[in-house]
Amino acid sequence: MYEFQSRVRYSELDCEGRLSLTGIINYLQDCSTFQSESLGLGLQYLKDRHQAWWLSSWQIVIDRYPKLGDEIRIGTWPYDFKGIYGYRNFYIRDMAGEYMVRANSIWFMFDTQAGRPVRAGEDQTHGYGPLGERIPMDYAPRHIALPDAYEEGSPITVGRHQLDTNHHMNNAQYVQIAREVLAEEIPVAELRVEYKKAAYLGDILVPRISRIPEGYVVALCDGAGSPHAIVWLREGLWKTTEAV
Repeated sequence: MYEFQSRVRYSELDCEGRLSLTGIINYLQDCSTFQSESLGLGLQYLKDRHQAWWLSSWQIVIDRYPKLGDEIRIGTWPYDFKGIYGYRNFYIRDMAGEYMVRANSIWFMFDTQAGRPVRAGEDQTHGYGPLGERIPMDYAPRHIALPDAYEEGSPITVGRHQLDTNHHMNNAQYVQIAREVLAEEIPVAELRVEYKKAAYLGDILVPRISRIPEGYVVALCDGAGSPHAIVWLREGLWKTTEAV
């Protein structure tokens, strides 16, 4: 298990003074990157082998939103490897050890030279040491059902500021776009994302927005209606440190 400590910065807040949903995702993906770097299995190691870990899905449960100045601990560990997939848990805790955020994620190894998924080598999987236990949460399926009814939003062009070191749109940016296209600001208690195909600089994303009993489903599609990513948002209550 890998953990680092931080303090919530003003630059990471939403307009209500909470750590933004994008900020939460950034903390989680930074944590897994830090772990890989500390083990010598990071970006340069993968680049030398023409490989990258690509994200297949997120499930993030927000028990309580951190606020400005909160001291937090962010942790992660892999709990399984099967075929091409790696399974990884995350958390954000307060300094008393209480969960603020719990998350599950599924990744796959991608051969950047061949342009296809591949099985991770034993040196990579064993490099993370003994696998951890799964974090306690209700695990949702990786696949997200698309509702039949939807409203189409204005097309969005992928810009340079949305790209990461894989030269495609970073996974957090899909969530940011899905939030922006909603007609209302909702308190997100749980987020799920299914990543279908990477979006690159200049690609056009067409949002298809569906209201569901739990909240919203937003499919970010290409011009032919094929999704790049499907974002599922469960509405809840705004819970922050003051509410505890």
